[in-house]
Amino acid sequence: MNLIFSVFGILLTLLLVGLVLYLLTARRYQSSNSVASSYDQWTEDGILEFYWGEHIHLGHYGSPPQRKDFLKAKEDFIHEMVRWGGLDKLPPGSTVLDVGCGIGGSSRILAQDYKFDVTGVTISPQQVKRAQQLTPKDLNVQFQVDDAMALSFQDASFDVVWSIEAGPHMPDKAVFARELLRVLKPGGVLVVADWNQRDVRATSQNGNRQKPLNFWERPVMQQLLDQWSHPAFASVEGFAELLAETGFVEGDVVTTDWTEQTLPSWLDTIWQGIVRPQGWMKYGVSGFIKSSREVPTILLMRLAFGTGLCRFGMFRAIRNQGDGTTTVREKANANAN
Repeated sequence: MNLIFSVFGILLTLLLVGLVLYLLTARRYQSSNSVASSYDQWTEDGILEFYWGEHIHLGHYGSPPQRKDFLKAKEDFIHEMVRWGGLDKLPPGSTVLDVGCGIGGSSRILAQDYKFDVTGVTISPQQVKRAQQLTPKDLNVQFQVDDAMALSFQDASFDVVWSIEAGPHMPDKAVFARELLRVLKPGGVLVVADWNQRDVRATSQNGNRQKPLNFWERPVMQQLLDQWSHPAFASVEGFAELLAETGFVEGDVVTTDWTEQTLPSWLDTIWQGIVRPQGWMKYGVSGFIKSSREVPTILLMRLAFGTGLCRFGMFRAIRNQGDGTTTVREKANANAN
């Protein structure tokens, strides 16, 4: 009996020590440099790529969700987003800017399967380096370091602007929205997939009062911000309004919720570490510690998305017309005919 209590005491002590270290070593957002540093580290140690593959984003499991291979679900997400955005109707050679491209998984699929001319940008130099290493020379893809809050491209440079799960890292969502649309050609298509918070603004654009965060939501949301270098989450409604307020959007911003389709990704992420322990062995003790350290945040993400505190938002917008030049949609119609 004494031995049982001793073992229990040791485990409880380790748990408390781990919790303290987890809270004290949070990767809080400080500037764009802190985001770049975090992604540089995740890319250099290779653990994230080992378990998440080339796509550092959630997977699409269908509606209702079906059992699916973790890495296959991530590839399926790209094709589902292409179809939802109507990009499968665009002609080969259409120019695409992939904002927050990570190590280039989405960019490669867009270039290989849809024959687009793709430019991927990320704030992490190590991600650019790894993306270049993974990309075949014959693919029409290029990667560069760039800041999504101040893109280096001229106005109206791309037929499509594409972004997956980059928004939470942006400190000013209005600036981010304007930059995404600024570099889009008249008639071009913006397609964004993002993690979003439940709308908690005092009043929304339609005048409805929203429910504020409650006693347990506040600390959970703070950890989701602190642990993965997020300055803030936008709501689906709030970011759609910011896109519309740029003055660049033709018609309405279209949104939908893919929380159900992506929700299995969180627990599937943890399951990968159980069924593929060779990753821990490959990266040694430090790899095990780094992997284990992410589990609390992943569980909090599952809690937040499962209870409605967070939502997986999809956004589609068309850049309004400019000087009467041929638009992307006109080219798509001509190609279809």
